[in-house]
Amino acid sequence: MPSHIEIRLGPYKTFISVYASNIIRITHMPSKGELKESLVVIRKPKDATYHVEDKGKIRIISTDELKATIDRDEGVIEIEWHNGSLREVRREFKEVDILGIKTYNLLQEFLLSDDEAIFGLGQHAGYSAHVGLNYRGRTVYLAQRNTDIAIPLMVSSKGYGILWDIYSMGVLEFRGNRLKVWFEAGDYIDYYFIYGPSLDRVIASYRWLTGNAVLLPKYAFGYWQSKERYASQEEIVSVAKMFRERNIPIDVIVQDWRYWGKHGWNAFRFDESVYPDPARMVKEIHDLGIKVIISIWPMFGEETKIYEEAKSLGHLIPNTGLINVFKDESRKWFWKKIEDAFFKIGIDGWWLDATEPEVKPMLVYTTWQHDLVINNERMFKYLNVFPLLEARGVYEGQRGVSNRRVLILTRSGFAGIQRYGVINWSGDITGDWTTFRTQIWAGLNYCLSGLPYWTTDIGGFFSGNPKTEGYKELFVRWFEWGTFCPIMRVHGTYYPKEPWRFGSDVEKILVKYIRLRYRLLPYIYSLAWKVYSEGYTIMRHLVMDFPDDEEALKVDDEYMFGPYILVAPITTPSTYSREVYLPKGIWYDFWSGRKYTGGRYINVSAPLDKIPLFVRAGAILPMAPPTLRNAMERINSIELRIYPGKDGRFDLYDDDGETYNYERGEYTLIPIEWRDRDRVLIIGDKKGIYPLHEIRFEVVIVKEGKGIGIEKERMPNNIVSYKGKRVVLEIP
Repeated sequence: MPSHIEIRLGPYKTFISVYASNIIRITHMPSKGELKESLVVIRKPKDATYHVEDKGKIRIISTDELKATIDRDEGVIEIEWHNGSLREVRREFKEVDILGIKTYNLLQEFLLSDDEAIFGLGQHAGYSAHVGLNYRGRTVYLAQRNTDIAIPLMVSSKGYGILWDIYSMGVLEFRGNRLKVWFEAGDYIDYYFIYGPSLDRVIASYRWLTGNAVLLPKYAFGYWQSKERYASQEEIVSVAKMFRERNIPIDVIVQDWRYWGKHGWNAFRFDESVYPDPARMVKEIHDLGIKVIISIWPMFGEETKIYEEAKSLGHLIPNTGLINVFKDESRKWFWKKIEDAFFKIGIDGWWLDATEPEVKPMLVYTTWQHDLVINNERMFKYLNVFPLLEARGVYEGQRGVSNRRVLILTRSGFAGIQRYGVINWSGDITGDWTTFRTQIWAGLNYCLSGLPYWTTDIGGFFSGNPKTEGYKELFVRWFEWGTFCPIMRVHGTYYPKEPWRFGSDVEKILVKYIRLRYRLLPYIYSLAWKVYSEGYTIMRHLVMDFPDDEEALKVDDEYMFGPYILVAPITTPSTYSREVYLPKGIWYDFWSGRKYTGGRYINVSAPLDKIPLFVRAGAILPMAPPTLRNAMERINSIELRIYPGKDGRFDLYDDDGETYNYERGEYTLIPIEWRDRDRVLIIGDKKGIYPLHEIRFEVVIVKEGKGIGIEKERMPNNIVSYKGKRVVLEIP
């Protein structure tokens, strides 16, 4: 079948391409336009079957799942599925002159259903957080900025998504049932309609188009400690040692900026007066079972030797110290410098800060990059893709020299960045209750944009004083919630925020939640495998699991952490209870084991040391021993909590945690099934070729007072030694 179908709509030509039975690409362009290679989409159309039918001025293109009707007289494109439709009713190329360059403003208009909610579009976490969770009735700006991550993927509660393959600044205005779309500059309008009907399938299809999310190293899912900043080798090593002395689990400690000292901004060198032996520093921390992440910036100070080298070789964007990530050879040079300065001494991961990018140090909350010259063009047309290309350079560079998994933490992102081992965080946010509340919206919309790994500066970047009662309370509540983010990370300025800085009473609470995070690591790491293998999403708006529950669609301060755990944070001070909406079904209070029927609101007690958590009936929750100190320790004993009331299934995953050998089958996958009516648990034959040591499963059937909270259940219902072969347990 032809790769695309061409149609004229007024003065423009339109191309329709069927990528799969649930994915249709639509491209509009002026008569003389030409397509360019995408920076985002890496797939070509599948061999999908479709049919074309002409009825006068109407052309119909249909697959097994979708029907696109193009009315050439009316200039309308309607895409229909079994119980809904979306209409594109207008498109326009408005000629403009930007910085002396002739280009087009790109405009579109769609008609939405009255009752659909809209999500995704990246992360809007700081000063723009007023946009809320559901964007209906609001206006969303797509421009990279500290606290704003622009992702041009919109998803609907009606079970579809739209991915725009456009790189300039965008604005989406939701007014009534009309969606008006504007991009500042482009040669054509290019978008992909993606049908689910589940939002999981929408996101999995987006990742099929733009690249699979690779599996992060296992230690990324443990606890991260960071601050602005550890100012010496002695300080960072002493803090790492303190975690071990106090028996607090930890996996990652972060060296923030200015370690370069006298050598100048981002010199790719440590100041020897305070970091006399960086290689020894890394080894000492590694010997504690802790990994080291280091801050790297995209711009070099003019006073540095690396700036002079980069400039002489043509690797900088003109009139700046910014690495030109738009050139292949410049990205390769950038990685080589990272490798020589940091990778060779054992540093484990890369905090790529200020990747919007900041054009000069401290030019934050701005878009100074708009006017820059890149490869004989201006950056206004490519405003949002810098973080994608910088991450690409680091990812491809490391994969070219090592089998160790790439780990990148970065402040900005774009569609497709999930294929490069990236975690985003919500930027330099303030430490206050309002901002805390809006982080929930920011994280859920980020994850609904197809990007799986997200975190915040727990307690806010602009921190309060750990000695004050008000900030202690805020930090505890934020920390409790942070335990149930894809990545658990503390960072901030003004004050250090290690657990012991808050006094013994608060430290006990914080350590309790760190230990809970580590007890849940078998669950979390298995979900990370689903992210890689199925296109799954860990941090989930309720609409993803309860699409037919109208009330769940409206709830904006609860979510699912994986398939089983409902999280309901406390986001106001002096608050020790809250209403929690339980979607339809049977639920268990994680802390007490009390059983509830869903489809209603309940009032839940929430003293300072408890975040409301509920687990769905049918859940199979694998929990590590409470003695775990870091994520890389081999786990040979698992408490398997079963929440009866419904059949359930869970695939328990493990591998070496650090290499890409999983890509060639070196992993262990253990299918576990609960048959509720018969009260039978089946632990199936293991899959994969990663060697399995004997695992002791302690099976606990949860009920009120049994199999609850963080502590290990002392009286399991059954104990089984599993050696990789199928085991069937009948549980009375």
